[in-house]
Amino acid sequence: MSCNLSTAVSKHQYPEFQSWWPVGESFLGLMADAIVCQWRALVGSQDSVDSVQTIFEEYVEQVYCRHARPGLAVNFAAGTELDSVQSGEFDALSYAYFYSTYRALASRFSGDELSSLRREFAERVGTHFFSHLSDLLNLEIPSTLLNDTDLALLEAAIQHVGRFLLEQGYLRSHFSFHFEVSTSHAGATVTQGYDDILGALDNGGTAYALYEMGHPVILPSAVYLHQTVGEAQHHSSRTIEELFARVGCDAWETDDFDPSLYPSNLVVELWQIRRRSPPSL
Repeated sequence: MSCNLSTAVSKHQYPEFQSWWPVGESFLGLMADAIVCQWRALVGSQDSVDSVQTIFEEYVEQVYCRHARPGLAVNFAAGTELDSVQSGEFDALSYAYFYSTYRALASRFSGDELSSLRREFAERVGTHFFSHLSDLLNLEIPSTLLNDTDLALLEAAIQHVGRFLLEQGYLRSHFSFHFEVSTSHAGATVTQGYDDILGALDNGGTAYALYEMGHPVILPSAVYLHQTVGEAQHHSSRTIEELFARVGCDAWETDDFDPSLYPSNLVVELWQIRRRSPPSL
């Protein structure tokens, strides 16, 4: 991934994101805490927020052709004045903090180790965000995924998270996470019914899911991060990934997922799901 932001923007423009929409304060408060906490752990002191603000301003100007509000990266770090943040501003803030982190990691690491550490940062943000979101939504999460009751509780929790993301404006138009799968991937047909999931997970097997998003607010920055540094934020995906971890499963979108290949109103991830270890009966 060698192109810069200007080149990435010239290749992939998102006119439907130019009209900004409100993003909920509850979402922003949780996400600001999650991003900034993990960013500080890797990047350092309060003074570094100034460099994030510079990245933020450059992004807003290049992607949205607007003047960025001064001090917004500082407010985001402090969790203040979040009630006025619009979609494009959160997109830019997310990009700025993640780009700052990924650049800092690149100054110390390279190759596969760097790629792994960037992914781990996104995962830690998702874990942090979900730990507080689950309390806010009072989610009922099973400790295992062994039977129909566990699966029903898991599905209900995922749907609750999806409603929150829609209501808060992270997704503007559509959320669907479902286990009925009929698609192809890597030259193979993938077909799965709801009743096939638990059996597929037995004996170290793989189950699947499809995650569909309509106008995810960070789609532009996810594409630009993917193309410039090779690792995007995928906030909602990392959140749902942590939900699966709570039931003893590893779950992730296929490694070849590229957000630039999908229309804004229907970004689709094919997920693979596996138990972390054989269940104790």
